[in-house]
Amino acid sequence: MASNPKDAALALHRFGLGPRAGSIAAVASDPRGALLAELDQPRAGQIDNPNLPTSGAANRAVFESNAKRLAEQKLAKKRRDENPGMAEPAMEQGLQEQGEQKAVPLPQQIFLQEARTRYHAALSAEIGFVERLVWFWSNHFCVSAASTVMAGAYEREAIRTHVLGRFGDMLLAAEGHPAMLLYLDNAQSIGPNSVAGINRVRGLNENLAREILELHTLGVRTVYSQEDVTNFAKVLTGWTIIPTNTNPDRGGEFIFNGRMHEPGPQTVIGTAYPDNGVAQGRTVLADLARHPATAKHIGFKIARHFIADEPPQPLVDRLAQRFLDTDGDLKEIASTLVTAPEAWVASRNKIKRPSEWLVASIRATGLQGDPVRTTRAQRGLGEPLWQPAAPNGFSDDSAAWLDGLAQRLVVANAFSQRVAERIDPAAVAEAVLGELASTETLQTIARAESKSQALAVLLMSPEFQRR
Repeated sequence: MASNPKDAALALHRFGLGPRAGSIAAVASDPRGALLAELDQPRAGQIDNPNLPTSGAANRAVFESNAKRLAEQKLAKKRRDENPGMAEPAMEQGLQEQGEQKAVPLPQQIFLQEARTRYHAALSAEIGFVERLVWFWSNHFCVSAASTVMAGAYEREAIRTHVLGRFGDMLLAAEGHPAMLLYLDNAQSIGPNSVAGINRVRGLNENLAREILELHTLGVRTVYSQEDVTNFAKVLTGWTIIPTNTNPDRGGEFIFNGRMHEPGPQTVIGTAYPDNGVAQGRTVLADLARHPATAKHIGFKIARHFIADEPPQPLVDRLAQRFLDTDGDLKEIASTLVTAPEAWVASRNKIKRPSEWLVASIRATGLQGDPVRTTRAQRGLGEPLWQPAAPNGFSDDSAAWLDGLAQRLVVANAFSQRVAERIDPAAVAEAVLGELASTETLQTIARAESKSQALAVLLMSPEFQRR
């Protein structure tokens, strides 16, 4: 088969996480086949790390840690109250030094452990197509680390497990995950006519139901009404979490609480669903996963993410139809994407999101990233890891990231000053841009006054910034 280095470079930037040394040559004989082969790798997208806690274990550990710290604070206050003059200067100095060397809080430890594992998966991937799919779906079904310590575990348990499976399975796993139930307030949602609702006089919360319809399945302003949102919210009452303070063994895990569930049948988008407990919600989700509006919404979002802000309509239609034909088989949809002719001819105008650009920059140099520094940079660039500003996740429109290009230059300069002496910027440019590089970009790199300046020029070049 004839070599096609230009398509190889395009494949690595558009569908992967950026080339590494030798990557372009490795896939040049069959770029599309290389992408498809990554989908066929055993346990593609999965993370097998026994040191990472499950979502429930993380929740329980943080609860116990917080409870212990609170008890220690109360004991310390009690001692001070009983012995007002006990703190001598030497003791005060010791306490100050101890405070300065204070251990990293457990939630931050868990976050960094999850972040390190995620970055390692991205940096070590041959192409990174499956990782990009994980990132896409994690953003589609986003939760926030600001509201739960389970954000990293959620991605492993609900997203990675189903990234090449069926959309309906991922939908069910995401919506019933404790992290999602906390993030969108369904854990506290009580049916007005349920036993708990009557006894506690607490109300219905529609957040999860609304976001499932608007963002996760059908799309905004499609086939549903406000009445559908309310009825669906009633269906989802009782989808909650085992309290950690009363159950130290299973606290933080999903449970269906029938006392909170709104009794009776509910009609959602013209279909009546009998009250059969937790199965009522599962059936609604299964029907939403197969709805034609969901297929169109997902087809558009995938094409917009990988190809263009205004993706070719034939590509969107092809993805939507494949979604329907395969009952939402995400591996088949990914295969359809990378074999569609429109996916390869579209202009490279999409700006990579900060997370993609940062990982691509590290991959380009062949060095190992520092998760603390990378998460800090990602936050500074407006895309803090697992912390979107709203349930619609981080934007996939290039315009949303234009204002941050100046800050990317700051990051590129700082990164280049740290690593440039260990690499050859000209060789890196050839390895990661290949035939995508313009004459102007190559000349600017060659004329740079230093290695660090040359590397910064490369990282800020249009060819490197875009998909």
